[in-house]
Amino acid sequence: MAYEVARSRARPGRALRRTLFVVAVTLFVCCVGAAGLGAWNYQSIRLATGPARKATETFLDRVSAGDHAGAYGRLCPATRERWTLPRFALRAQTPSSVTGYTVGDVKISSKRGRQSAEVTVALARQAGAVDEHKVPVVRGDDGWRVCGDPF
Repeated sequence: MAYEVARSRARPGRALRRTLFVVAVTLFVCCVGAAGLGAWNYQSIRLATGPARKATETFLDRVSAGDHAGAYGRLCPATRERWTLPRFALRAQTPSSVTGYTVGDVKISSKRGRQSAEVTVALARQAGAVDEHKVPVVRGDDGWRVCGDPF
């Protein structure tokens, strides 16, 4: 008696389809993860630009109102160490006083876990000139502060 070995009738290409399915699911998970990471990164940067912009606006509001002591208080400790209040007040009026401003672009960066920003502003001067300036702002324990040459 001869016995025949039963052959399975597996469809050709089944292994290929299974492999393609696994690859497709893996790509989908990676794309969703990358999109989620990108959205989280965008959200954290967007949330940081608001406070940096507000700190710059508060500082410039006080400068344009002539409240040099109030503006000086919005400087970071490192900048206050370099500038005395009388020297800062004199610098705020040279070449002429700031009478208004327009905030433009806010660029956020992070170095060694410390966030900083560069806020582009157009400063309107009492003499009628308008000059563009990049105001450096850093995030400290007590919020965002102007840090560096604000004029």
